[in-house]
Amino acid sequence: MDMPLVSIIMPVYNAEDTLKVSLSSLKMQTYDRLELLLIDDGSTDNSLNLLNEFKEDLESAGVSIQVKVLSNVENQGVATTRNRGLDEASGEYIYYVDADDWLEREAIAKMVEIGTTSNSDIVGVSWWLAFEKKERYMSQPFFEKTEEALFLMMTGRMRWNLWLFLVKRDLYVEHKIRFVEGMNMGEDMLVMFKLFGRAGKVVYLDEGLYHYGQSNEESLTKTYTEGHRKQVTNNVEELKKYLVGTAYKSLTERWLDCLKLNVKLPLLVTGNKADVEIWREWFPEVNKRFFGRKVIPRRLSYLQMAANYNNMYWVIKLHYVAVVKLYYGILYK
Repeated sequence: MDMPLVSIIMPVYNAEDTLKVSLSSLKMQTYDRLELLLIDDGSTDNSLNLLNEFKEDLESAGVSIQVKVLSNVENQGVATTRNRGLDEASGEYIYYVDADDWLEREAIAKMVEIGTTSNSDIVGVSWWLAFEKKERYMSQPFFEKTEEALFLMMTGRMRWNLWLFLVKRDLYVEHKIRFVEGMNMGEDMLVMFKLFGRAGKVVYLDEGLYHYGQSNEESLTKTYTEGHRKQVTNNVEELKKYLVGTAYKSLTERWLDCLKLNVKLPLLVTGNKADVEIWREWFPEVNKRFFGRKVIPRRLSYLQMAANYNNMYWVIKLHYVAVVKLYYGILYK
């Protein structure tokens, strides 16, 4: 039996400093039935040249990996760029890699093996949070049913990043699932919820196969601009409309407020008092929900409680110093 073709989509924007490591990890994959869709999104640095050089090197080496280098004349945003990749993809599976991250050598092989043997629509894995010198293993929770995965994502226990999941392309095609152009913040959340909402069998592989690169501890505290918050809000509303039309309507109605708490959590990890005020004003109807509910991660519950009271800002500041500055800033420098 021929092994299935896997289409890997990589949007690239001004990534010349990290791109070689990412591309090298693709070249070194033990699974070579790959179609690489490398899409430069109007970069102003040397990224496009690096992509073309990578393609030429692979072609001269005579490897079986297929490479397409595409280019947007102007910056279109990650949603539009990923849609272009989906339009060009011909593989049985879709996978995403960001231009500042990298894969374990056997990552694709292991995901394809468990996906094909279990005949699953979605394969989920765990990952590594990588700093300059050290990494931390980030384990995703176990799931074996679609409803479990949706619940875990809504309650903040499982991440929805695209690079954590190998997905059958048929899910995109049959259900016309695409990224909302112009909605570049929270676009992965919307698409992964839609894909799980239409998936049949799903499976989880408890291995850290993806390395998510972070330059320093401050990159963990990047937060939303006003424009970003509008995009996330639009994506949450679109998600609600979509899922209530599936078999998971009751799950959505019960846990959507928890998802809203989850998407605005980054505002509570910056140590910035102004961000706490923004947190209170964004989705204010959910601010006091789920107090004491064990389903919510304990850290989120404590931060949420502190944010609701003016005299407890010190808890949020203490969390920033202890977790971001000391834990990640020193132990994982």
